Amino acid sequence: MTGPSLRIVRLANFVTPASGGLRTALRELGKGYLAAGHEPVLIVPGARHTDRDTEQGRVITLPGPPLPGTGGYRVLTDRRRVAALLTELAPDRLEVSDRTTLRWTGRWARRARVPAVMVSHETADGVLRTWGLPGPVARRAADSLNTRTAHVYSRVVCTTGFAEREFVRAGARNVVRAPLGVDLMERHPALRDPGLRARHARVDETLLVMVSRLSVEKRPGTALDALEALLRRGRRAVLVVAGDGPLRARLERHARARGLPVTFLGHVSDRAALGALQASADVCLAPGPAETFGLAALEAMACGTPVVASARSALPEVIGSAGATAAGGPETFADAVEQLLARAEPGRREAARARAECFGWGAAVEAFLAAHDAVGVPRPADADADARPAMPSGAA
Repeated sequence: MTGPSLRIVRLANFVTPASGGLRTALRELGKGYLAAGHEPVLIVPGARHTDRDTEQGRVITLPGPPLPGTGGYRVLTDRRRVAALLTELAPDRLEVSDRTTLRWTGRWARRARVPAVMVSHETADGVLRTWGLPGPVARRAADSLNTRTAHVYSRVVCTTGFAEREFVRAGARNVVRAPLGVDLMERHPALRDPGLRARHARVDETLLVMVSRLSVEKRPGTALDALEALLRRGRRAVLVVAGDGPLRARLERHARARGLPVTFLGHVSDRAALGALQASADVCLAPGPAETFGLAALEAMACGTPVVASARSALPEVIGSAGATAAGGPETFADAVEQLLARAEPGRREAARARAECFGWGAAVEAFLAAHDAVGVPRPADADADARPAMPSGAA
C-alpha cells in the first residue's frame, strides 16, 4: 500500500547536542520518514537560527533561552515566531514531542486543520513525583494535564503500555501505541573490547555502567548507592557513568566523600565508543522511575549487556526476563545486580541480545507513520536515499 508524500513537521524542546534518548528517537524516526518517501522537518531550540538538510531531513533551530538548572536544555518560547514558521511550512502532519511548553501547538493545528499527534516521552505523574510532589497530588495534576493534551491533539502516541496507562486512566480514547527501536547493526555484542574493560575494571571486578542524563528525574544517585551496597557485601565492583547534567558536580562530590570507585566520563559524543563501553560492561543500571521506554538500556541489551531497571518505569516491559528489576532503593538494585551475575555469562548476554532484537527502528517507523495515517511512498529505482548532505556533528 502506498500513498502521497507528506510534509511531517516535528517540534521538540529539551534537545541538545549532549542529550540522549529523545535526540536519538528524533533522528531515527526522521531518517525513517525520509526513507519512506516523506518530507520530515524538525524544529528545535538552539543558540541561534539555523536551517540545514541532514540525514533525518530538514532541521531548523530557532533561538530559545536556556532553562535554568537543567544543564543546557533550551525551550521554544516565542510562540508567535513558531506559529509563523508552522504557517510558512504548511505541514500535512504535525508531531510534537513536548506536552508541556508546546501543548499550545495542538490548538494551532486544529485551527489550521492539520492532523497532529503528541508523543509521550515520559509519564507526567512520574516526573512530578521525582520533583517532589506527593503521589496523589502528582496523579491529579497528571490526569488534568493528560486530559487537556488528549483533547487538543488528534492522537497521543505512547511507546509502551506503561506510558499509555496514565492516558487511559484519564479517559483518553485517542491513544495509539508505537514502540521505539534500536539500531541492531550499530549496537551489537562484537563491540565488546577487553582493552577498554581493562582500563575501567580489573579482572576480578564487576563493571557497572550507567548511561543517563544526570538530572533529578533520572535518579542517577541510586546507581552510586547501589554500588556502595554491593561493596558493603564484599562484591568487587566499579561504576562508569556516561552522561552529563545538572547533578554531575553533586554526584562527583558524593563519590569522593564515600570513596566510591566511580568514573564520570561526561557526555560521550562518539557513538561507537559509547557502544563499546555498553558492550564491555557486565551490567547496565537504569534507575530512572519515569522512563516510558529507555533507549540507552535497550542499546546496552543490543550489545549483549543485561540491564537492571526501576520497577516503577516502563523498562520491565521492554527488557522482559532478559534483565532484572529493582522495586525500591539501592539494596534492591544491588539484589538485582547479584541476580543477573548469578546467571552464566554467555546465557545472560545471549538473552539480552535476543530481547533487543524484538525492537528495530523499521517497525517503529511504520508504527509512527500509521499514527499519522501515512504510508510509504514509491521511489524511483535509482533514487539515492542518502542524497541529502549529512548535518555536521553536534547539530540537533
